[in-house]
Amino acid sequence: MSTNLRNVIEDHALQRVPLEERKSWLNLSWNTMGIVSTLVQLLVGGVVTFTAGIYVGLAAAILVTIIGALLGWLVGHISYKEGLSSTVIARYHGLGSMGSIIASGIYGFMIIGMLALENALLYEGILFYFKLQSNLTNAIVIYGILSLAWILIATFGIKLVTRVSSVTVVLFLIVLVYMVATSTSHSGMTWAQILSHGAIFPGGNSGSHFITAVNLLIGSAGALALVDADYGRYAKSSGDVFLMALLGNIMMDIIMFLTGSILIFVGFKTVQQYYIHGGMSPADAANAALNNVGATFIILGGFAGTLLMLLAQAKAQVLNTYSSSLALSNLFDTLKLRPGRFFMVILANIIGLLMIAGNILGLINSWLTVLGVITTCLAVVMVADYFIVQKRAKDLEAYKGEAVNWAGVITVIFGSVVAMLLQKTIPIPFVTSTVISLIFYPVLRNYVLKPQTGYADSILTDKKM
Repeated sequence: MSTNLRNVIEDHALQRVPLEERKSWLNLSWNTMGIVSTLVQLLVGGVVTFTAGIYVGLAAAILVTIIGALLGWLVGHISYKEGLSSTVIARYHGLGSMGSIIASGIYGFMIIGMLALENALLYEGILFYFKLQSNLTNAIVIYGILSLAWILIATFGIKLVTRVSSVTVVLFLIVLVYMVATSTSHSGMTWAQILSHGAIFPGGNSGSHFITAVNLLIGSAGALALVDADYGRYAKSSGDVFLMALLGNIMMDIIMFLTGSILIFVGFKTVQQYYIHGGMSPADAANAALNNVGATFIILGGFAGTLLMLLAQAKAQVLNTYSSSLALSNLFDTLKLRPGRFFMVILANIIGLLMIAGNILGLINSWLTVLGVITTCLAVVMVADYFIVQKRAKDLEAYKGEAVNWAGVITVIFGSVVAMLLQKTIPIPFVTSTVISLIFYPVLRNYVLKPQTGYADSILTDKKM
């Protein structure tokens, strides 16, 4: 393998991104917008508005967009300055070299879990469209083709990933607009009816609906902030990082929220009747209409709906594979193993397939809220270390820090546990975990568990900006 090809494949997974390879916000935003424009996010939009109604749901979405963009900007700024991915940054800002295994494990498990979940959605959608049975042969063929595609594209670094993402995002948005236009015109509803409906699920009031909506939407904020860091290391300026993070959050919490709520609302009765005609009871048909989002778009749009499903998932899967490979690269490197990022790309897809085969996707789904809180804690600890404790002054070239930054590790664990335990008292765990991380970590780091230097572990070779 030539040196140039090897460098393309490694894609600075463990080293700084050099200045000459930095990119603009427009180039990088295709990735942050692409990774969140999925069927899962469309489904979240429908669930939020069925729970809270359009107006309350939109208010929650705007709040989450602002919070997510700010958090993504702050974490992404650190990566822009240091030129390193999120999990490598955790070595120097928050967890220590060996402690960053926690970041790689949590973030990697969440991203690979999403890779598996969205592969499963694609698989079910393909079976539905072609009216195939779910059996071992079909699973091997379909999952094999999908995984091979993600591996091939994600292997050749950020340039190819960005190029694929930019094309698929544009095509996805075109098909999405077409789907919204055709489904609303055939629904017999006016736009006033579509954009003003209240909560459909029984129970609760505006206050409880708002809290539920925020919790449903903000669960991805911490993970997206770490994704912003993975791409922010390629940014030319902090302003590019901000725009990249803002556009990703607007895509996730405004565009996908609104289009998902519209499509699922106007198509609900049509899809429910489809399942009733197939022999389901009205209650089971209603549940299927709300949850089988891939089938929903196929029923509503036929070929266009199927194309929407493929475009939505394909770009996200390439980006999930790419981010997974970065997290796994740091994880293996902390264990003194460097088989290369290409190996990590393959390994991420193998782990995702094992998750599907082991039928643990339900477990992953049930833990997404907890994982969202933990990733948020991690992101805020990194921000607190960089801006409050270190005051942006750490010289990573000469840095020889701890194997484990116990102040950061304890804060991530303590903040996550307390946030979940106090959920009945403070119903938005994100608020609790953020406040604890911002206050508890600087106090612990500055006055109790002070930095212990002397652990030599530098993987940096490029000059600092």
